[in-house]
Amino acid sequence: MRILVGVDESKVAGDILRAIVAQFRTENTEILVLHVLEPVGPTPLQMDPGYAPELEGQRKPAHALVERIAKGLQSAGFKADTAVELGDIREGIINYAERWRADLIVIGSHGQRGVLRFLLGSVAESVARHAKCSVEIVRTLQTRLT
Repeated sequence: MRILVGVDESKVAGDILRAIVAQFRTENTEILVLHVLEPVGPTPLQMDPGYAPELEGQRKPAHALVERIAKGLQSAGFKADTAVELGDIREGIINYAERWRADLIVIGSHGQRGVLRFLLGSVAESVARHAKCSVEIVRTLQTRLT
């Protein structure tokens, strides 16, 4: 089974890690830990050279995040690789899952409600609606309590 794990900087990543370890066997399971950076400001086509250091400043923590999660999965016996992409988060997760031929996408939910959810939308909901493979949404303890 090929599992793409979409993560961000939130505490949801730990809940996702625990869910995978609890549900899946290490044999024949490949995991790709993906973080999609959504650029603030100009798109890559509009960038001037002065934007490159700012973008690199965003990439370093993203790489550290996916590496930390992959190491946790590896220590549990899983084969885990990492990737960091630049672009729209929803599209990035869906497109990478298709290219990588994922059987399952595992993503966390922040539990946004009301106006915030209306304005920002839900990445998890959008991925679940548009992905061509199955999607598992992991709810955080904080989300379950609210």
